[in-house]
Amino acid sequence: MEEQLIRGFAALQIPVDGIPALCRYADLLAEKNKVMNLTAITEPEEIASLHFLDSLCLLNLLDFSAKRVIDVGTGAGFPGLPLRIVQPDLQLTLLDALNKRIDFLQEVCRALNLPDVLCVHARAEEFGHREEYDIAVSRAVASLPLLLELCLPFVKVGGRFLAMKGRDSDEEIAAAEHAAELLGAGAAQITDYSIPGTDVVHRAVLFEKIRPTPVKYPRAFAKIKKSPL
Repeated sequence: MEEQLIRGFAALQIPVDGIPALCRYADLLAEKNKVMNLTAITEPEEIASLHFLDSLCLLNLLDFSAKRVIDVGTGAGFPGLPLRIVQPDLQLTLLDALNKRIDFLQEVCRALNLPDVLCVHARAEEFGHREEYDIAVSRAVASLPLLLELCLPFVKVGGRFLAMKGRDSDEEIAAAEHAAELLGAGAAQITDYSIPGTDVVHRAVLFEKIRPTPVKYPRAFAKIKKSPL
């Protein structure tokens, strides 16, 4: 894994200082995954590429330096925690609705001496903290209209929401145009990127917050799911 990360960091032009912490993170993930379903990706090489390097590709798409960032539906910590490991001045909140995941992330942060990372057990629509973040990110599998309603209220005017998607997301992006406009975002900016050392191509969908989100959003999750914007 270490050699693969070194090659990937070189391709992304990232300093290698964070590699030991990422290797420790991978060990903790693999160990916890034996007793808890955190990820279907279990081979070290795939963890390095499909979790770590995939997350770190975002550093070439957006400036995270000294930004306040929230990772919504973070799961096992992606993409937020690898970004924080490599970008130490990033102020990170990891948000997830499953307490067991948050417990795991707190264990990782203690092991990696990251006391400033805030790990929060809450549903996104109930967390509050409106328009306090420079950047919201999400690699959640939810549809883009749903993610916009959950994530964009966290973002300051002038900030950005970045959703990690597959290349086959054209219809989903088109379906999200109305939600983006309603919630205060500009048009989607789409960037396809290759994960170093693989033939995998993923997509980053970026929205700039251009005006405040109306206070009635986000709605209760049952309403969001039943009637997407």
